[in-house]
Amino acid sequence: MKKEETKPAKAQDALQTKDKPSSEDYFADFDFKNLETSMEEMLKNGVHFGHQKSRRNPKMDEYIFTTRDGMNIINLQETSEKLEEALEFAKKIKKEGKKILFVGTKKQAKDLTRSAAKRCEMPYSVERWLGGTFTNFKVIRGRTKYLKDSQEDLAKGKFEKYTKFERMKKAEELEKLEKKMGGIKDMDDLPGAVFIVDINENSSAVREAAKVGVPIISLTDTNVDPLKVDYPIPANDDAISSIRLMLGYVCKAIIES
Repeated sequence: MKKEETKPAKAQDALQTKDKPSSEDYFADFDFKNLETSMEEMLKNGVHFGHQKSRRNPKMDEYIFTTRDGMNIINLQETSEKLEEALEFAKKIKKEGKKILFVGTKKQAKDLTRSAAKRCEMPYSVERWLGGTFTNFKVIRGRTKYLKDSQEDLAKGKFEKYTKFERMKKAEELEKLEKKMGGIKDMDDLPGAVFIVDINENSSAVREAAKVGVPIISLTDTNVDPLKVDYPIPANDDAISSIRLMLGYVCKAIIES
């Protein structure tokens, strides 16, 4: 990566403030055949923009190329190498018949994370992390089973025996449960791995994964501790364009494996 390829801090600011989230199911009809893993694509999508130097985590030093106008610039050569390792691991998990749980709860990552997970038929968590998802999985699994069974009963008309008020309250309950745990209701066992967009934002998920031994794949921006991650991918975890590209790479690897 050459220094002249970097952009000033103002470019990142524009990227993060103007690139607004979309409710569109971005990956639903995405053509992954044209998605190439390249430094050029990463550069174009702002993957190399880190945080301000003052927010730099010293443990990310080996992945930082330079500092420009007070902004840390990620070394995309390192990103390419780490991304390849992470994708190979994701393929391995898929071939073993295991699930990869996608976690992206920050505003700009929610829709993209959900869309990518659905496209590659994987579970996802895009609302506040549900405590015990890993560490108390038996209880969580009981709740998701209740959700699925109740939704099936509703679809079959088995709630018609209740009063209109009772049906309304039941529908409200299921709506809340669907929002909280709909993305993991088909996760019958602990996943083989978890892909996290931002480990600072989802520190609870990181702690639970580490406690039960679920390997972590994650984007690691310049303000995080990459040692908490089994497969770190040095990359901007704030800009929609960067998150979208990285999710695309992971999704493509899973689909094609």
